[in-house]
Amino acid sequence: MKVFINPGHDLDYDSGAVNPNSGLRECDVAAKVGNRVKSYLEAAGCEVQLLQSDNLYFDSQYNDRPVAVCAAANDWPADVFVSLHCNAANTQAQGTEVECYGSNSAGGRLAQCIQSQIVNSIGTVDRGVKEMPGLIVLKYTDMPACLVEMAFIDNDADAQLLVDQEDDFARAIARGITDYQCTL
Repeated sequence: MKVFINPGHDLDYDSGAVNPNSGLRECDVAAKVGNRVKSYLEAAGCEVQLLQSDNLYFDSQYNDRPVAVCAAANDWPADVFVSLHCNAANTQAQGTEVECYGSNSAGGRLAQCIQSQIVNSIGTVDRGVKEMPGLIVLKYTDMPACLVEMAFIDNDADAQLLVDQEDDFARAIARGITDYQCTL
């Protein structure tokens, strides 16, 4: 199976959400977890490409971002697409949710496999699988796709999980992807 991993946001131009107390940045968490997911999937026999960029659909204002994430996944072509993120809201919300284009689709099944693995192995609050058809990485990818909101980076308890259990998140996401592969 060919898996395209998109760690959310960008290390230089778009950090994403930031914990107001620790300064933990979403882009850094996504990059670390993404690299670990890539390693685990390759060990399981998957082909993996990883691209972290603010250029999702030819929408970057920066000239050094010539490759759009969705186009790269479509052109490869990937069998599945997984974008990695950290949620943020009001410093009180907690938990994991995985977003997909439609819950009754292959992307919805992929999302449910990853959601189940994270919640069951880490014990985060189960916020469920959510339909979000307007998200660029779900709307413009040709393969089953999902966006993983691992935990709330602006909540100190969830942020600590993201730091202390980085490897557990990566393993759970990789297992969710291989669980999905077994449903095909």
